[in-house]
Amino acid sequence: MRALFMNATTKRDLLSLKNLSRADMEQIFALTRALKRKQKRGISHRLLAGKTLAMIFEKPSLRTRVTFEVGMVQLGGHAVFLGPSEIQIGVRETSADCGRSLSRWVDLIMIRTFSHTTVEELAANASVPVINGLTDLFHPCQVLADCYTLLEHKKSLDGLKIAFICDGNNMAHTWIQAAEKYALSFAIACPRQYEPRTDIAREAAKGGAEIFVTQEVQEAVRDADVIYTDVWTSMGQENERDTRLRAFQRYQVNEELLAVARKTAVVMHCLPAHRGEEITAEVLESPQSIVFDQAENRLHLQKALMVWLLKASKGSRAKTVKASRQ
Repeated sequence: MRALFMNATTKRDLLSLKNLSRADMEQIFALTRALKRKQKRGISHRLLAGKTLAMIFEKPSLRTRVTFEVGMVQLGGHAVFLGPSEIQIGVRETSADCGRSLSRWVDLIMIRTFSHTTVEELAANASVPVINGLTDLFHPCQVLADCYTLLEHKKSLDGLKIAFICDGNNMAHTWIQAAEKYALSFAIACPRQYEPRTDIAREAAKGGAEIFVTQEVQEAVRDADVIYTDVWTSMGQENERDTRLRAFQRYQVNEELLAVARKTAVVMHCLPAHRGEEITAEVLESPQSIVFDQAENRLHLQKALMVWLLKASKGSRAKTVKASRQ
């Protein structure tokens, strides 16, 4: 007998929404709906019993850690937290070696880090699915959960106008990609020097997305179905805080701005929120706010995502097959 080593060819990752088709997203949303219903009704759904998720955190997070860790527990699996001191990617070992090693021990890898290149290198060398929990360039888990939340409130994504009032950050870039998957109109209002990357916007526009960039807040919000905002200063930008506070003073989401949008408009924020800066407390706590629905749906969406990725990556681990010697 001799051993034949078969390498994986079917592994699926989620590094950005570019990795998903609209059909993929709809499958994930349908599974999210089913798993959320089971969780609410107390019905066991141990679909990942015996599976393990490695969670790599170079950036801290309340929502990302709790939702992935609790999600694995509810699915019957286990999550391993790996903070900055445990791995130190790029210092103690390369992201490539980290991916190859973890693939021998776990079934899924989630990483929340700064550089998107780190996630790409990790995924290129891992034989198990890799999930981008956030990079400076993209935040696909959050926008998937946001899209699902809008489906709950608006029934359809097609034709919605999203007004994004913040800088061209990872959330803006991911929403631009989402606009390419659905017939969304995405308008971002921000100071000129904080606009989203033109290459990402250009690629989405070629795919049929309607992308508008403006410095005028009311222009972006007029007739919007969704007003979305984010913190003006993200992790890693602390030394820019004073400059950003001055630049974004007139970009606050408040009751006056909310009145410009459609009467049925909803308010979204990926949290954490700085009340009194990018959004007022009155708007955040208003009946039009669905901010905490978004936060809850991170749990349900990510559970569905992990199940879907493992199903889509069947046979992704290297296998040893015995064959008869001729």
